[in-house]
Amino acid sequence: MKSLKDFIRAFFANKGQHVFLSLLIAKVCAFSGSLVMIRILPEREFGILSIVASVFAIFAPFSGLGSAQSLIRFGSLSNSEEDKRELSAYLFKKGFVNHLMICLIFFFLSFFYVSHYYYIFYIFLFFTIRLVGVYFLSHVQSERRIYLKNKEFAMVNNVVNISGLVMMIVFSYFWGLYGYLVANAVAPFLSLYWYQKPILKVKNYRLRFTKKEIWSFALHASVTALLSDAFFSADILLLNYFRNETAVANYKVAMLIPANITFLALSFMQSDYPVLAKNYWDRTFLKNYIINYYKIFIPITIVIFTVGSFLSKIIIQLFFGEQYVDNAITFVLLLGVFCGSMLLRNLYGNMLSAVGLMKRNTFFSSLSLLLLTGFSYFLVPRYDIVGMAVALGITLTIIGFLMMFSFFAYLRRLK
Repeated sequence: MKSLKDFIRAFFANKGQHVFLSLLIAKVCAFSGSLVMIRILPEREFGILSIVASVFAIFAPFSGLGSAQSLIRFGSLSNSEEDKRELSAYLFKKGFVNHLMICLIFFFLSFFYVSHYYYIFYIFLFFTIRLVGVYFLSHVQSERRIYLKNKEFAMVNNVVNISGLVMMIVFSYFWGLYGYLVANAVAPFLSLYWYQKPILKVKNYRLRFTKKEIWSFALHASVTALLSDAFFSADILLLNYFRNETAVANYKVAMLIPANITFLALSFMQSDYPVLAKNYWDRTFLKNYIINYYKIFIPITIVIFTVGSFLSKIIIQLFFGEQYVDNAITFVLLLGVFCGSMLLRNLYGNMLSAVGLMKRNTFFSSLSLLLLTGFSYFLVPRYDIVGMAVALGITLTIIGFLMMFSFFAYLRRLK
């Protein structure tokens, strides 16, 4: 994969275009869903919903204690379909037991909020049901990826997201907030259609890898995912602590579009992850992958930031309404933050995972939470949501460079 032409050809050979389109559809559906709720809910109710959604975002990637992440990693390294099937069956059964405990913990968190918002209990209940469904969806997605069936992976995503959006619009029209919650809870269970029943019949697991290394990677992957998503929920929770629900709503509006542009990088990493995992020892392959990645994404990020900066007020007014136009500065700052993240944190975080250095990702994710909390403590009380955007930007930049240095240190050790 020395040339950009080979890089792009490999992307299409892996059906990467299907992954790209499915992630684009997922982002459009999520954006549209948020847009509808912004329009129909008062600021305070939308702020409360955002709080629960932020807590949910911390738990969702932690599903199965990392069974889905471990399946992608070790399934990609397995050569035979029999090995992949037995690994999938083992991780599905063991991971589901772990996931039920996670769901209970998530639900019990609602009692800490009931004294402040009495009906938040019901929101947590519906999100708990969704959390159970997320486990099935995550396993199906991982299974499709280890077989390099990116077209099927895209199909699952499209059905779940498009159907979820249609249900959300219809149910919200008739039942408001609770209609949204019902649709949100039901959507991930649609993935059950793609379940392969034979994995439930597997009794003996002749695993190519030891259970210790499988669950060690899974645990670090789940902790990293937890800390990573906790990081992107921490800004909401910190704003709620330092300010109020109105500040949360304004910040959420300013962040909605910038945060979603990272799907461009994610589509490449999703489709190429199994190939990267198989070539974790090939220094030349990994180095050329990074070079070609930058050839594509440096121009893309420049265009996105330039256009977004000039049209920031128009974009906000068009999608969210006149009352949110004052958040244009925060919007531009966050756009720059996530453009930079695509070039550093998104790239090297996934590369470290693909080569098996998940422990380093865990460390960097822990450090990012500490840095964000520290910067927020000084900046948010003084600069409100602009301070939070700056705190997020400084933190992501520092962590991105640390991940880059760590990955290049790994490359230097390869022959």
